[in-house]
Amino acid sequence: MPKALPIVDVSAPICCAPVSAAPMSDDTALQVALRLKALADPVRIKLMSILLTADGGEVCTCDLATGVGLAESTVSHHLGQLKKAGMVAPTRRGMNVFYSARTDSLDALRLVLDPNCCT
Repeated sequence: MPKALPIVDVSAPICCAPVSAAPMSDDTALQVALRLKALADPVRIKLMSILLTADGGEVCTCDLATGVGLAESTVSHHLGQLKKAGMVAPTRRGMNVFYSARTDSLDALRLVLDPNCCT
């Protein structure tokens, strides 16, 4: 049976030195890996793409389900994983939940991986 990863709160943006600055501690490496693991799914990448390019910056789960061609319950599961990783934020309006990308988390992860990227 595979070894279970420890429970770590990854909802806040990662904050550490870039991977190229010095060897990372075990804890920091785990923090980065858990966030990357949340993104390591084609559906989640597509969801992030939809959210990042959405007019108004947020999209209802019903529209996200249509956008990726999956059931709303499946999309909700994927969004839950992205939320746990701090990549998206939900807003409830009546019976609907709208999601937006947390660009601060994505920017922080990008800087950890490559501080010279996109400057």
